[in-house]
Amino acid sequence: MPVDHYENFPVASILMPKRLRRPVAAIYHFARAADDIADEGDLPDAERLRRHDEFRAELARIARNEAPLTPLFQNLAAEIRQHALPMQPFYDLLDAFSQDVVKKRFSNFADLLDYCRRSANPVGNLLLHLYGEATPVNLACSDAICTSLQLINFWQDVAKDYAIGRIYLPQDELALYGVSEASIEQGISDAAWRKLMQFQVDRARAMMLSGAPLGTILTGRIGLEMRMIIAGGLRILDKLENVQFDMFRQRPVLRPFDWVIMLAKSAPFRF
Repeated sequence: MPVDHYENFPVASILMPKRLRRPVAAIYHFARAADDIADEGDLPDAERLRRHDEFRAELARIARNEAPLTPLFQNLAAEIRQHALPMQPFYDLLDAFSQDVVKKRFSNFADLLDYCRRSANPVGNLLLHLYGEATPVNLACSDAICTSLQLINFWQDVAKDYAIGRIYLPQDELALYGVSEASIEQGISDAAWRKLMQFQVDRARAMMLSGAPLGTILTGRIGLEMRMIIAGGLRILDKLENVQFDMFRQRPVLRPFDWVIMLAKSAPFRF
């Protein structure tokens, strides 16, 4: 799942088994810190990339079984060792955050999927390893869910991302539907925009549903958490449709009543 403050999916802190809260917190703090380097403040790009390189050096120390230099990575190293977590997902997240510094447009959907593979999927991968459920089938479902969640976050935050110079909508699809960057800047929600966004929402929903069996494969509180996360993503897609994709003026968020609906849809697992 995306690491952008998990604003739509705070169930992790409620339903996560106590034994996993420390490793999940260590993963989150790593991702949050790396993401903030890419996005926050007024640092020049070269300095942002340099700080990411420092993070890579810390990961390399962990991989060599050497002691990291900073508390953030000392905590992370302890959890990686205790739970035998793979290192590659951490490198992938760093690569995605470094890409955020220098790349603001995506030529096509394959280009965007490659970004999601590194920015979102590693989190699900690491969680499955923590759960002891990292089978090929589960990992494939998790990748579908995480990529869908990342796409949903992009479509929810089109205006917010444009304000910091980023457009995640594939450039070839903007051209296909006749939507210009100027219309995004002006927040124009016309027929062309609605057709473009309906296509994006339909694709994200289909991807989410393709990974939804993971919610029944995983059992107990972890399974319920997964079903709630899936339900939350689908609920945001419904809300985007309900405002006719005018997220410029009516950015959809989850309200208390939405959580009631999501819980009802999560047990038993039905959509």
